[in-house]
Amino acid sequence: MSYPVINDCPVCHQELHVTKLECGNCHTTIENRFHLSKWHSFSDEQMHFIETFILSRGSIKEVEKKLGISYPTVRGKLDDIIQIMTGEAEETERKVSNNIRVERKADILERLENNEITADEAIQLMKDL
Repeated sequence: MSYPVINDCPVCHQELHVTKLECGNCHTTIENRFHLSKWHSFSDEQMHFIETFILSRGSIKEVEKKLGISYPTVRGKLDDIIQIMTGEAEETERKVSNNIRVERKADILERLENNEITADEAIQLMKDL
């Protein structure tokens, strides 16, 4: 049985490193410290988003439709992916946190519009931001 590669230690949550490779045919093993591509840094959810984005030819409107999410949510997910790919943690983190605030407000309004929450619930959620 084969399992997906995990990126973070389940105990201390620090980054894991690949140290052993094995041939499935002859069982030759190679031990060293190997690095994985940035693609291995993405969660399953992020990989699904990336796949949807690519198959939608980069159309944010199409991604919105396929995933049933709002424009700010698509932008927020893109910003998260860009942060991982570029490693621009601090500057992008500020931008992402600003987008998350906008995303959350937009999501609250969208949920209110779709009658998923009441006006009082929306007001309380906005206050909690």
